[in-house]
Amino acid sequence: MNLGKLLNKNVICMDLPGQSKEQVIEALLDVAMTTGKIKDKEAALKCILERENKMSTGIQAGIAIPHGKTDTVDELVACIGIKREGVDFDSLDGKLSRIFIMTLSPANKVGPHVQFLAEISRLLRQKEARERVVSAGSVEELLDLIITGDGK
Repeated sequence: MNLGKLLNKNVICMDLPGQSKEQVIEALLDVAMTTGKIKDKEAALKCILERENKMSTGIQAGIAIPHGKTDTVDELVACIGIKREGVDFDSLDGKLSRIFIMTLSPANKVGPHVQFLAEISRLLRQKEARERVVSAGSVEELLDLIITGDGK
């Protein structure tokens, strides 16, 4: 998957607002809305929160991947947010989440969503890569780390 086609500086927030899981999700959705590809913000939010209520998407190592499958998008939409001080996202390891990757994908498509998550997971599996992402000094630097995989 070409992450450069899906991600750009408009879908990255280096200083994500919010102090709770719900506030962070709403802030991420605001970032994702800049794509112009989400037809119904409220329906998208409901979809993501319902998914989150089933099981937290705070995985481990400071990463959370809130996501949903919805008819409010025709193609995969993704955004990235950084919250350096972290937020309690009910992560599996009990640690605060600092890197947030939100995706919305069409309800009837599986491939692109899974492919995107696999690629991002590969990039962020190393502690050094996660640290470089969180400490990136600009949107451009963060985007370069994600797209080129130079965060390894």
